[in-house]
Amino acid sequence: MALFAVEYTYAPEAAAVRDEFRPEHRGWLGAQHEAGRLQFVGPFADGSGAHLMITADDADSAREFLTGDPFARESAIAAVSVRELTQVYGPY
Repeated sequence: MALFAVEYTYAPEAAAVRDEFRPEHRGWLGAQHEAGRLQFVGPFADGSGAHLMITADDADSAREFLTGDPFARESAIAAVSVRELTQVYGPY
């Protein structure tokens, strides 16, 4: 398994959609964290998006994993960046 840094950029016009589906989104994130696939996650303070650190076999698997997020299903994300990270320090 490898680590992948994921950056969500939120679509400003989809704020109401995110508000509606945030409880389901947070439930999905919590389940993924408990399962060990999501290492950490948090929104940017300015509301423009979020950062996730996930584990996956490869970048394609990481992108496929993200399709399970209710925000992705509801088109509440404008852009997604997935980059493999080489960890030097920190928990994992």
